[in-house]
Amino acid sequence: MGYESIHLNRMITVDEIVSVHYFEYSSNYYFEGERHDFWEFLYVDKGELDVRAENKMHHLKKGEIIFHKPGEFHALNANGIVAPNLVVVSFVCKSEAMHYFENKVLSIGDPERALLANIIDEAESAFTTPLNDPQTVRLERREQAPLGAEQLIGSSIEHLLILFLRRGETQSIPARPTSLIRERTQQEFIDRVHQYLEANISKRLTLSDICRDNLVGRSYLQKIFREKTGGGAMEYFGTLKIEAAKRMIREGSHNFTEIASILGYNSIHYFSRHFKKVTGMTPSEYASSVKVLTTKSRPE
Repeated sequence: MGYESIHLNRMITVDEIVSVHYFEYSSNYYFEGERHDFWEFLYVDKGELDVRAENKMHHLKKGEIIFHKPGEFHALNANGIVAPNLVVVSFVCKSEAMHYFENKVLSIGDPERALLANIIDEAESAFTTPLNDPQTVRLERREQAPLGAEQLIGSSIEHLLILFLRRGETQSIPARPTSLIRERTQQEFIDRVHQYLEANISKRLTLSDICRDNLVGRSYLQKIFREKTGGGAMEYFGTLKIEAAKRMIREGSHNFTEIASILGYNSIHYFSRHFKKVTGMTPSEYASSVKVLTTKSRPE
């Protein structure tokens, strides 16, 4: 019998990327604006942000993403209170389906968030260009980049866009396989414990406290956290504390001693050691890097 292949119908094609950024900005961050001839999306990973697209203002909160079409003027600024973390990706795509994203502000879910994380991870592996440098005009390839890293960036962007396009359709959703149901249940468990840890960020919780308050056994808690985060629950809690500390440093509302006390550290010295262990910088070095980044982001 004769086999016959079919040419794949690709409604979204991304063959070129311009920039991939992950920014941790101060609460007084401001960018006067620009326009360019390629697509860009901005996702608020933490905090909130005011974005201007042409003459329309948008207030974006955590979990929201905005798309800027080629030629569209866009500017942004923090609100002076909350320090935002942003993912910004610029790319070239001439597919007709991209018209759907014009003037769009969307909320993302776990599948989209996972794709964004993959884009950032692969970009860090593929390029030597720092992802937090707002002056980037050209990505520099890493000589020993992992095989296929650039292709995975492009396919992840395509996958992300297709998920948004599918969500815009009214077609019915097929039943999920059992393995996906189990996966979602585990993610919901992680999310529930995450909310608990966020609510108790100022406390000195123990593993027993977490298990007791969430009605879960120690072995199951550790198993799920290692599978989903790569580390144990206490390591995850410590990382949340440092993320909170970084946010407070960028917001400039507390000194280091006050931050250590708010987050339940025994002393400023223990806080500083833990901060450097997680971030590779002391609190002072991190504060200085944020000031440099904010200064570089302002137009001359």
